[in-house]
Amino acid sequence: MTIPHSLIRGTAGGEAVLSVCYSSVSLDLPVIKWQLQREKSITVVQSIGTDIIGTLRPEYRDRILVFENGTLLLHNLRFTDDGVYDVEISITDDTFTGEGSIVLTVDEPISRPYIHMESSSVLELSENVVLNCSHDNGTRVMYRWFKGGKPQSNETRFWLSPDQKLLTITRVLMADEDVYICTAENPVSNMTSLPLRLTVYRRSSLYIILSTGGIFVLIALVTICACWTPSKKRKDAQRKPLSRFSDLASQSTVSHRDDVLPKFREHNGINAVTSLYILQKKDPDDSSSNSIGSPEFEHPPSDTVSLTPPPGSPVRSSHRCTT
Repeated sequence: MTIPHSLIRGTAGGEAVLSVCYSSVSLDLPVIKWQLQREKSITVVQSIGTDIIGTLRPEYRDRILVFENGTLLLHNLRFTDDGVYDVEISITDDTFTGEGSIVLTVDEPISRPYIHMESSSVLELSENVVLNCSHDNGTRVMYRWFKGGKPQSNETRFWLSPDQKLLTITRVLMADEDVYICTAENPVSNMTSLPLRLTVYRRSSLYIILSTGGIFVLIALVTICACWTPSKKRKDAQRKPLSRFSDLASQSTVSHRDDVLPKFREHNGINAVTSLYILQKKDPDDSSSNSIGSPEFEHPPSDTVSLTPPPGSPVRSSHRCTT
């Protein structure tokens, strides 16, 4: 007895053919027995020729077909069908019994993988990048990584997890900016992810952006502070009574300016100086005449003013005005 293929790859929901060949000079039908290795071996089927002996187990009903040469066909494969199958073929007239084993694997096809990472843009020298090759379906998956179309393996700054699903890049450099691809494969399928470009920024570029933004914020704060002024209404209201006396003093000075300056007139071709009248300040002891604008001023001052010509000037008349 010979076994053409000792390893059969099956897909869940599909079918698998476990082929065997035997030769005998006897015309008797062979007795065929298939068992699945477990802690306690499970009899899958037993037949004489193509006629099945006994009743099949519930999990194998309507899923098994035995050929005359001993080949076994399994339909609608399940993950529980995965394992090692032992076959025995014996013929009554033959003293020799043929034996053999076939390994059957049952897998689910892999869906298209995709690369997952926190951010596709990183800062040079300051961050570690972890690329995760993920997929939704598939069993017994093996992963491979490619950088710029070249296979990636463990290096100084590139680390692959034991199952090679994760690729870690430590202290990212500008040279790490490239296109990354991962492939996922199992015994029944092979799929490739979409390419992912990793962008690496230089430190200087980020610092310029941050510093420029900081300058704008500072200018805005200075502008706000310059435009804001505290209210002065209360201070103006408190100083309002004193401003009345200041106004009177300024008006008095301006109104009498012409009286205190000398006036030149022409008389018989000769410039003559008119009499200069000055305000005679009263004795400070006189309590009835306080200075104008004094904060201690309680009663209105008398409108009596004494005008005295300066010494040496001709006196024409003296005026004393009383109101």
